[in-house]
Amino acid sequence: MDKRSIFFVALLALSLYLVNWWFSSKEPEVKPSPPAALETVQEEARPAPPFVPSAPSSYEKAKEEYYVLENEYQQLVFSSTGGALVEINLPLVSKENQKSVIRSIRFDNLLKENDPQNDRFPSVEHFIPSPTEGEPLLKPSGQVGGYYPLLRRSLLSPSGSTLGRISPKYYALNLLSDEPHLATLPYVVKRFSKNLIEFEATELQRRVTKTFSLPKDPTLAPYTFELTLKVEGDARGLSLSSGIPEVELISGSASPFLKYRYLKQQKSQIESIKLPKNVLSFSTAQPDWICNSNGFFGLILNPLDETANGLTATFVPGDRAPTRLTLIDAAYNLYPASKYPGYLMELPLKKSGQTVRYRIFAGPFDQEVLNRLDQTFADPSTGYTPDYSSVQSFDRWFGFISDPFSKFLFFLMKGFYQVTHSWGISIILLTVALRIMLYPLNAWSFKSMSKMQLIAPKVAAMQEKFKKDPKRSQAEVMTLYRENRVNPLTGCLPLLIQLPFLMGMFDLLKSTFALRGASFIPGWINNLTDPDILFSWRYPVFFIGTSFHLLPVLLGAIMFLQQKLSQGVSKNTSPITDQQKQQKMTGNIMVIVFTVLFYHFPSGLNIYWLSSMLLGILQQWYTQKRMVHAGVGSISK
Repeated sequence: MDKRSIFFVALLALSLYLVNWWFSSKEPEVKPSPPAALETVQEEARPAPPFVPSAPSSYEKAKEEYYVLENEYQQLVFSSTGGALVEINLPLVSKENQKSVIRSIRFDNLLKENDPQNDRFPSVEHFIPSPTEGEPLLKPSGQVGGYYPLLRRSLLSPSGSTLGRISPKYYALNLLSDEPHLATLPYVVKRFSKNLIEFEATELQRRVTKTFSLPKDPTLAPYTFELTLKVEGDARGLSLSSGIPEVELISGSASPFLKYRYLKQQKSQIESIKLPKNVLSFSTAQPDWICNSNGFFGLILNPLDETANGLTATFVPGDRAPTRLTLIDAAYNLYPASKYPGYLMELPLKKSGQTVRYRIFAGPFDQEVLNRLDQTFADPSTGYTPDYSSVQSFDRWFGFISDPFSKFLFFLMKGFYQVTHSWGISIILLTVALRIMLYPLNAWSFKSMSKMQLIAPKVAAMQEKFKKDPKRSQAEVMTLYRENRVNPLTGCLPLLIQLPFLMGMFDLLKSTFALRGASFIPGWINNLTDPDILFSWRYPVFFIGTSFHLLPVLLGAIMFLQQKLSQGVSKNTSPITDQQKQQKMTGNIMVIVFTVLFYHFPSGLNIYWLSSMLLGILQQWYTQKRMVHAGVGSISK
């Protein structure tokens, strides 16, 4: 492998590790008039039963109580403190719930096994509406497992004591201001039925009413609900918060992002916000909606009525809102809270009291789900669409290269998936299809590389002969290349061809929710967006961690075999030259580099690259065999 190959390998490594990209701020323009919201349940609900307390005289004496609304897509846990959401739990796909698109992953299973008290949904005692007249039923505890917690929530010790409590100011859809007490304001339940709950709170200067409602037909708008927020009196300085999403590790690292959508020249624009280190305010922004995401899941707050301009993004230290990952091998501090901060977004209200409706999406960024929402909420008469499906777009270095390839690869993968119903097999078939499409180009490159190996001794002899005259030596070598129709640059061509496809596949595995939790070989490759796990242990080892990944090791072995195959083309028995020794050493080093580089990459990417290399070896062997059969073994003198 020559210097050009090393350059392209370095470029490959650099492009795959550039996961922190820069975002620029743009001035948004006019916000569109959204269509009418999907019909939600606004029936006359029964009055709250007698057990609901009146607002106490002091905030400290307020008892926090919890209420649950639930359908096949969401379990919403509301708190009487702030009249806000303390939990949003998303059902995992199961025999009982086939409508869900969320698969369980390794972290879910580890928590269920080792920390069941933190894998209970809801995690608190709560009230649910009664199917008949009378008081709501009190459920002492929720079920263990079966849900994905979208929001960060309080953590419990095995004895039931609180390890880390989430402050009410981090609850979702809470009203915040410079007045600290507002986040802990006690609310009274005024209405409570199967699909609706209404909270009310009164202060000297204002009265706040929050009405949450689920859609009548959730299959048309999965993972959505509505909030009608009414503020009577002084609304100055008030804002509605997004809550803090739970951490989701993608390729071994957290990948949160903050975005908002606006119109520019009547075209939808998605603006990414650079993750703040403190507080970022955009006073002139006119967002159509805002998004707070952990990568695969998130919340979208979409005002359906006119509201104030601006938005705010705030950094929240990880120890103030700890992630559930801190419970995994906590004795070894495998996932320290400080490493996983959260981010809170806020939408301001107008200074004067008003009633504003919000549509909230809280769920997975699955493309089919988002497309269904765009169709449901689109208004053909005005051409309006919420454009939720664009939320998974990424702004990154080399994105202009990888984006088209990601879309092309996923298009092919979806086609294969319709036939195989296995994403792992689809990746292999995708690799086969790419190799077939690129066969002529790769064959030409392999032929040139084989000829390079054949003439290597002649080149070495020429360089030795004219070592005192570098210009003459270079001229003679180039003449030799021309006479044998060899281009030294073709050695880099196979890697150069694969580079944009590899980058596209990397981005695809980081942004395609359908691949999250997709199993290929149960017990070994359980999640194509995470590294494979052959076996694991508890004590973390430097770089390796607590799991052994076999695919990258196989990848290194295949690369080593490919190096041997390339070096075995020439049948010349003379001692190898210094240049050949250098190339051999460089090839061996790159085997180690790629093994290390791919060790923590998603198993789907390793399957793709491993399959591509195996097919490349097969094509190289076939090309060399044809060359020998055709008598392409002599070189020009």
